[in-house]
Amino acid sequence: MKKVLSDKDLEKIEEVKNFGFIPKHIAIIMDGNGRWAKKKGLPRAAGHRKGIITVREIVEACAKLGVKYLTLYTFSTENWQRPKTEVSTLMRLIVKSLKDETDQLHKNNIRLTSIGNSEMLPKEVREELEDAFEKTKMNTKMTLNLALSYSGRWELTDAVNKIAKDVKEGILELEDISENTISSYLNTSDMPDPELLIRSGGEMRISNFLLWQIAYSEIFISDVLWPEFKTLNLIEAIKEFQSRERRFGLVSEQITNDQKKIEDND
Repeated sequence: MKKVLSDKDLEKIEEVKNFGFIPKHIAIIMDGNGRWAKKKGLPRAAGHRKGIITVREIVEACAKLGVKYLTLYTFSTENWQRPKTEVSTLMRLIVKSLKDETDQLHKNNIRLTSIGNSEMLPKEVREELEDAFEKTKMNTKMTLNLALSYSGRWELTDAVNKIAKDVKEGILELEDISENTISSYLNTSDMPDPELLIRSGGEMRISNFLLWQIAYSEIFISDVLWPEFKTLNLIEAIKEFQSRERRFGLVSEQITNDQKKIEDND
């Protein structure tokens, strides 16, 4: 089997690991498959197939980096509005990818999960997902989380409906609702919010992705189209992340003082 990561990739991965903090959770908007295919004079499906090869590389690179959660925006609720032939092709590719990649994910100790409105997915996709979830559920190295039939507004609406139902049934008191309550009703309740959001393809928008969870995420926009996005592009994003000061509404002096307190207490 051809190596997914080159020796140079592995060398750069070790360099960035030694340089600074690696995000525990990275979320990626994988944009540019269609544009890549158009530039090459190919059908859009060719771009999606090439994009799957990129997914394989980036998943392995993240696992080597020590990332614990990787969330990939795979198919949005808005994508259902695309031409039926393209949607059908995407669903077939998802099924094929799950069949082809689950054994390798399991071998690499990677757990597969998903978020989104799974009821909208074709039965074959749901069945392949369930098989992959079951096979990889005990894996601990990294969680690969696929956002399928997902949008941030759908997720928030779904959470509000569930909260309202629990209040109505007396399970939850109205005055007890807090930010933590809302987070616990989201699809991502069992994982930390992403520290880093990457978007390939150069577009400057969030596209209805993880709207609650990215409140304090660092955002990195790459001009590289997803089928051409490589490990070195991922490392570039992480290096940029490592160079930023994350203040969470505070000022630099407060961050410095808080860090000093932590060091003094060690």
